[in-house]
Amino acid sequence: MRFTVTNLSRRTAPQHDRRPGVGWLREAGTRMRTHWLAKMLGTMAAMGAFFAAYFWLLRHPLYPITIMPLTALDRIVGFRPAALPVYLSLWLYVSLAPGLLVGRREILAYVLAVVGLGVFGLGTFLVWPTAVPPSGVNWSQHPAFGFLQAADAAGNACPSLHVAFAVLTAMWLGRSLRQMGAGRGVRSFNWLWCGGILYSTVAIRQHVALDVLAGSALGAAIAGLLLRWVQTPTRRFDPGFGSPATSCSGPGTTHR
Repeated sequence: MRFTVTNLSRRTAPQHDRRPGVGWLREAGTRMRTHWLAKMLGTMAAMGAFFAAYFWLLRHPLYPITIMPLTALDRIVGFRPAALPVYLSLWLYVSLAPGLLVGRREILAYVLAVVGLGVFGLGTFLVWPTAVPPSGVNWSQHPAFGFLQAADAAGNACPSLHVAFAVLTAMWLGRSLRQMGAGRGVRSFNWLWCGGILYSTVAIRQHVALDVLAGSALGAAIAGLLLRWVQTPTRRFDPGFGSPATSCSGPGTTHR
């Protein structure tokens, strides 16, 4: 009888560990440590290549630049210098999604999504360069914006790739958080962070509302397409083996 009780406790322990706020954090740490060097170097290389192409197109437009029109929403959202840290937080935010990936299929899908988004966005800037209209802000009174104004110059506006990558990241992070059993609060914070980044692009006058709309549609379309491909069959990370395992849910199904 003693052996039966011990065996039962061992089998039920993983279910206890997967409670929101307990097990998902442990699994997130395991995921982050899996192939961490390759993920870090790959993310850095991708960002470097993207910015090289982005700034080249920004400084060498092949066609006349189109100034994006303002909408009523742009007039409602006032200039908010305090939104700058939220805007810059994108570069931390986008690094979380690849860090939580472990399976070859999902990593491949994510890479295809990022490359596809970048190619589509940069291709759009190549044939249709855009910029935001003058903001009327006296930037000399906001020295914190000096580097951003000098480097980005509010060009390559539509679609906003800042927004597109934020939306793509939110969707991929949402998938990983659900897989790990994260609580509703954590999953809601993921979308709150994404929404804050979208708001900040208009609040600091880097983009107008139409840029945000186009970027959101682009990020959602590409992420949705690749997530649909990778989610069949559904895979769940098993920290005991360091690889994703096929998961099926239904009456009488036992996950080990």
